[in-house]
Amino acid sequence: MRKKTKPKISYEPEADILRLEISKKPIDYATEVGNVIVHFNHENIPVYLEFLEASRFVKDISDILKSTKRTYSF
Repeated sequence: MRKKTKPKISYEPEADILRLEISKKPIDYATEVGNVIVHFNHENIPVYLEFLEASRFVKDISDILKSTKRTYSF
């Protein structure tokens, strides 16, 4: 049985970038989708995400979650 890799999260305040490492697999290429850069391995599986303008992204997500009137825990 394969162990799942726990995602690693880091934030760079000077650049306002939130990084999420999903897998340790090597990155083959990346694509920018809006303010998110998605890095893929050779099997086209996302392995790393970079959220540009992260403070805005977090605020927008927070507003969306508040508007749904549901309780979420992270």
